[in-house]
Amino acid sequence: MDFLTEALKEAQKAYEKNEIPVGAVIVKDNIIIARAHNLKEELKDVTAHAEILAIKKASEYLNNWRLQGCEMYVTLEPCPMCAAAIAAARIKRIYIGTFDPKVGACGSTINILQNITLNYFVDVIWLYEEECSNIITKFFNKKCR
Repeated sequence: MDFLTEALKEAQKAYEKNEIPVGAVIVKDNIIIARAHNLKEELKDVTAHAEILAIKKASEYLNNWRLQGCEMYVTLEPCPMCAAAIAAARIKRIYIGTFDPKVGACGSTINILQNITLNYFVDVIWLYEEECSNIITKFFNKKCR
């Protein structure tokens, strides 16, 4: 199964709800245990990012806040809030579909996930998937019209 494609399906759900189109899935032992998309507008909740919602679902599924052995696939580079939550949840690896040059916290503007001072180290894999970039660009182009 292509897990980034599953994250893109979540991003499409966000797009259709007029939310910033970001999707995330969390995988353990090659099985998706959580999936989510942005719901900030719908829930009127600043923390309702795809990554945070997926972490909450995975924690519930595993009955543990420690998501050791889990991997996350996300369509857009996480912001500082989400990156800190990913590291705190002890996710071992994150696969990122495209970078966020404005608030990306996995290397674009800052790197929270690989920060010795914070004692965080999450393996970051950049996939650079054009479709992940395209859905974000399409969304903001539509917003600016």
